[in-house]
Amino acid sequence: MNPGSHFAPPEASTIAPWVDGLLAYLTIASFLTTLLVAALVVVFLIRYRQRPNRHARQIRGSLPLEIGWTIAPLIVMLTFFFAGASVYSRYQRPPQGAMDVYVVAKQWMWTLQHPQGPREKDALHVPMGTPVRLIMTSEDVVHSFFAPAFRIKQDVLPNRTTQTWFEATEPGRYRLYCAEYCGTSHSNMKGWITVMEPQEFQAWLEDAGQGPSMAAAGEKLFQQLGCAQCHAGTCPPLGGLFGSSVPLEDGSLVTADIDYLRNSILNPQAQIVAGYPPQMPTFKGQVTESELQQLIAYIRSLSEQGAAGSSQAPPSGVRSDIEEGVR
Repeated sequence: MNPGSHFAPPEASTIAPWVDGLLAYLTIASFLTTLLVAALVVVFLIRYRQRPNRHARQIRGSLPLEIGWTIAPLIVMLTFFFAGASVYSRYQRPPQGAMDVYVVAKQWMWTLQHPQGPREKDALHVPMGTPVRLIMTSEDVVHSFFAPAFRIKQDVLPNRTTQTWFEATEPGRYRLYCAEYCGTSHSNMKGWITVMEPQEFQAWLEDAGQGPSMAAAGEKLFQQLGCAQCHAGTCPPLGGLFGSSVPLEDGSLVTADIDYLRNSILNPQAQIVAGYPPQMPTFKGQVTESELQQLIAYIRSLSEQGAAGSSQAPPSGVRSDIEEGVR
C-alpha cells in the first residue's frame, strides 16, 4: 500500500492521481504567478523610485502591453478551467456496470448496504479494481461522505439522493469521515473502508451474506404495504420501468431513475403518469430511508431481470406515447 506522505494520505483510487495532479498544477501555477508579481513589484520599486532632479514621465499606454496582460491571464485561467472540468467529469461519471452500495447517514453513524444483502455500520468492504458507486441519502441533517485516500467527498442530503464513486487500487484499510458538521458528536462519525482482493471479497460476501438481498427485502415490503394490489391493475406497471421514459399528464417525459422513484413514493401527486388516475397515497413517514432504498432496489430488479411487475398494459390512449418515449 502506498504509505502517502506527510502532506497527503496515500493515493488509493484511480481518481486520486488526477486530483493530486490538479492540486499540484494549481499550487505551482499560483506560486509562479505570485513570484512573478512580487518580482515585478521589486523591480519597479527599484527602477522607478523617486530620485533628485528626476520627474515622472506620463505614459499614454501601450496597446501590445495591454493585450498581453489581458490574454496571458486568460490563457492561464482557461487551463485551470479545462483541467478542473476534466477531473470533475471523471469524478461525476461512474463507469457502466459499477457495483452499487446504498448509504444512509444519520446522527452519528454510517449505514452501508450491499444489494446482495450484507449490511455494515461505519464500515465498508469493497473489492480492489472494481468501480463502486455509492447511492446516498440522509435521515436527518446534511452529512458529507469523505474518504481522503480515495480523494472523494460528497454531500449526503435529507430528502434527496446523491451519488459518488471510486475504484480502489490498493488493498488495505482506509479512513471514512463525515466532513460536514452535523451535531455534537460529529467528530465520532467515522469508520473504515476495507479494500480486498476480489477473491477475498467474494469469500467475505458469502460469509456476510446471510439474510435477504435488498431486492428481496424490497419485494416483501412491497407486498406488506399493499403496493402489489394497485400495481397489478389501476396503477402503472413496474416491469421495465427503471431507466425508461415516462410520459406525464402534463405532456412532458421524465426518466425513471432513482430520484424519480423516490419522489413517486414520497410525493406521488407531483408527477402523474399520463392515463392513470392520481390515486397513489404518499408513503412519507411510513418507510425509513433504508426501506425506501429496498423498494427502489426491488423496482430496479424488475427491469434488470426483465421481469414484469404487472401484466397490466397501460391504457390504449397512452400506449403509443410510452413506446415513442422509450424509443
